[in-house]
Amino acid sequence: MNLLRARVTKNLSQEKLAHLAGISAFTYQKYEKGESRPGTPMNPRLVTIVALSQALDVPLVDLLPAAAPDMTTGR
Repeated sequence: MNLLRARVTKNLSQEKLAHLAGISAFTYQKYEKGESRPGTPMNPRLVTIVALSQALDVPLVDLLPAAAPDMTTGR
């Protein structure tokens, strides 16, 4: 996701954006890093991505990665 770039462009703190999107700051920080656990790609719910795109006022597609991560790792 391109969360960091979008957040900085909107001049929002992680805490403020998390509040606007209705998620915890800790959860947002993990999304911005892109990992749920070290080495494990993030897998946010669609409703969360929609909330973040609305809070940032950017198209949903702008928050998606250019290439889909391998979500089968660790299964």
